[in-house]
Amino acid sequence: MKTLTITGSKRTNVGKKDAADLRRSEMVPCVIYGGKEPVHFAANEKQFRELVYTPDIHAVKIDVGGTQYDAVMKDIQFHRVTDKIIHIDFLELIAGKAVTMELPVKTEGAAPGVRAGGKLLKKMRTVTAKGAVDKFPEAIIVNVEKMEIGDSVRVKDLKIAGLEFLSAPNATIVAVRVTRNVAEEVPAAGAAATPAAGAAAATPAAAGAAPAAAAKDAPKKDAPKK
Repeated sequence: MKTLTITGSKRTNVGKKDAADLRRSEMVPCVIYGGKEPVHFAANEKQFRELVYTPDIHAVKIDVGGTQYDAVMKDIQFHRVTDKIIHIDFLELIAGKAVTMELPVKTEGAAPGVRAGGKLLKKMRTVTAKGAVDKFPEAIIVNVEKMEIGDSVRVKDLKIAGLEFLSAPNATIVAVRVTRNVAEEVPAAGAAATPAAGAAAATPAAAGAAPAAAAKDAPKKDAPKK
């Protein structure tokens, strides 16, 4: 897992007015919880770009007034109009204590099922896992090089030493499914065969119509005289 360093200053006031003043000066109010007591601090929003605007997860070393904290980002709030960061929650990492995190899902390779006309579908963007932070990879990598049409990878198929996956075991992460175009080819072929079979079946009936017509037109025999 990648590690980032963020330097901030401790907040003496934690009210709404103080938070609003910080945001106007391009500072982001933050809190670190999970330790003995919450630590409130603020840091320039530019420091969070590599942490926030990426699909990967990071461990964060936070320096607040000379005191170091190891943490991971747990929650972030954005302004609903401007999309600017307005608050971040961090969880302090304690040695020997498991943490729960969302791992991003990535795929690698080319699926044979896609070359055969199928479509690769990523059903889950993240998977929830629990374990020691040093056991977490940057992302879950799903290799699709052997996936044919109809194949799928589920949460229960994931195996990473030291991690327990909390997402539903039968939830599909990645699948190769038949596309609409491929699906329509099969009925189209069947539909073409049906009229042909019907035409062939009609032939004997048509042939049988001639004797019936001939019988109708044949001269009637005179009835025997009494």
